[in-house]
Amino acid sequence: MKSTLVIVMLSFFMVSCGLQSIPTANNAVEGSWAEVMNQYKRRSDLVPMLVETVKGAGKQERETLEGVMAARAKATSVNVDAKDLNPETLKKFQAAQGELSQALGRLMVVSERYPDLKANANFQSLQSQLEGTENRIAIARRRYIETVQEFNNLVTVFPTSLTNSMIHHFEKKPQFTATEAEQKTPEVKF
Repeated sequence: MKSTLVIVMLSFFMVSCGLQSIPTANNAVEGSWAEVMNQYKRRSDLVPMLVETVKGAGKQERETLEGVMAARAKATSVNVDAKDLNPETLKKFQAAQGELSQALGRLMVVSERYPDLKANANFQSLQSQLEGTENRIAIARRRYIETVQEFNNLVTVFPTSLTNSMIHHFEKKPQFTATEAEQKTPEVKF
């Protein structure tokens, strides 16, 4: 009877103290970060096709197209492994992805000048895929934010923080923040 009680109490202690929950939450953060990277890669893969489609319709928009490709190259060069996530690397990653988002926005504005392009089935399909991908990115980022919040709570809130400081030694994970460009209200002109 005593040995059963000891086993039950030991099991309860192990579950409530974070021995399993902290590494499990860390794995969840890494998994959600992998999905964020997957969705950004999907977007990067769509960019060359979109640029080629626009090239045919708007040859004089070379500067915009080159800007999109340069932003894509920069965004794909900033790879962050989930194990190396820290505020500085996340900030660099966000900045590179933000530049690509702005360049794609300029490309969409340029496309408005060309009725033939807007009617092009390939362009419409790529534009739709890009919109869908942007939604997927938003969902993946939201899930990452949620899993990081859960993880950060485990490593900073008692009693699991005590286990973390004695056994695991995990640091808080960084969160996405709105960049300066994202915080600005877009200008609407009629």
